[in-house]
Amino acid sequence: MGKHQLNWHIRKPQYGSRRLAAKNHFVAALGEYVGTTLFMLFALGATNIANIPSTSVTGATTSGQDGSAAQTLNTSNLLYISFAFGISLTVTAWCFFRVSGGLFNPSITLGMLLVGALSPVRAAILAVVQILGAITGAAIIQALTPGTLNVRTTLTPGMSIARGLFMEAAMTALLMLAILLLAAEKSRATFMAPLPIGLALFVAELASVYWTGGSLNPARSFGPDVVLTTFEHYSWIYWLGPALGSTVAALFYRLIKYLEYETVQNNDEEGVQAMAPKEADPKIETGEETVQPKDAVPIEVTGFGGGLLQSQDAQPEAMARAGPLADPRDLSDKMDRLENMVSSILAQLNAAQQDRLSGDTIIHTGATEKVQPNTPSSPASASSGHPLPANTLADHRAYHRV
Repeated sequence: MGKHQLNWHIRKPQYGSRRLAAKNHFVAALGEYVGTTLFMLFALGATNIANIPSTSVTGATTSGQDGSAAQTLNTSNLLYISFAFGISLTVTAWCFFRVSGGLFNPSITLGMLLVGALSPVRAAILAVVQILGAITGAAIIQALTPGTLNVRTTLTPGMSIARGLFMEAAMTALLMLAILLLAAEKSRATFMAPLPIGLALFVAELASVYWTGGSLNPARSFGPDVVLTTFEHYSWIYWLGPALGSTVAALFYRLIKYLEYETVQNNDEEGVQAMAPKEADPKIETGEETVQPKDAVPIEVTGFGGGLLQSQDAQPEAMARAGPLADPRDLSDKMDRLENMVSSILAQLNAAQQDRLSGDTIIHTGATEKVQPNTPSSPASASSGHPLPANTLADHRAYHRV
């Protein structure tokens, strides 16, 4: 079945009861809230450590924005902060991508909405809980560590607001593209997607953390500002910049999807095609009460790749998989090869047994046994000219098999 040329949805809608739809929204919101809180907890905690003067490699300090001592930035600290954000996203996204998708970023949620991976309702819910999670994470770090939290995103002196805006947009576009091309569609490497996505954030932070603080995430900037009750007059760039970047990345992704980029390398690994809403499954097996078509509502599914693209008829195969790399077709091929290998081994063993039985003649001569090669000569001893005794001849006939 071909893909409709005007359809850009990357998942096949599913339908079920309102109770199931509400439950899925709640589970996704809970997972995204906890995941964002943990992401901010680890990333902001490490950033705060990097900004402590006593941990500086050079020991040089300058006056901070709030009058407190702040260290002069150096590449060691920038690397520390960048790595902290990258590895924190990798770990938390790997934990929660099966629950809520592991987005942790309102701008990424916007991009997923624009490509059809999320419904407007789900996107709004996730954006709200992501902001709440960032505030919670910043508040926990502020409560657990002494002194003033030094993790706010600000422009470095000499960096104009316009440059900061487009710097944030460009870095967010890189992160958004990594998510769309590596995780939004299911492939054999989907389960590994959090690793390169974390590396994408790491690279983006390396290039931007000195100039803008490396936000790429409205929640990341808004959370510490709320906890410290301090806002810059240009704080809006940390909302508009990431939104622009994710929008541009989403439009680019829609363009290459419209042009069917998969055909360039003929690499349709899973054989899963997006379908128009009218071709969607009329219902989903949920184990709950039967839902009439007129009462059915869309059922949100989450998670990288498999959750976003999973169609109902593909679910039984997915449940039967033995692991993340166990493509059903690969599993069938492996079983066929195993069966052929076992059959070949059994045939070789049978042939070897036949050769052994046909190549040797067992002759019992009473108290002793003599093994002779099988020759065209008669059972009687042709070389000696003497006939075998009757009992020996009977034994010979019983044991001799040609």
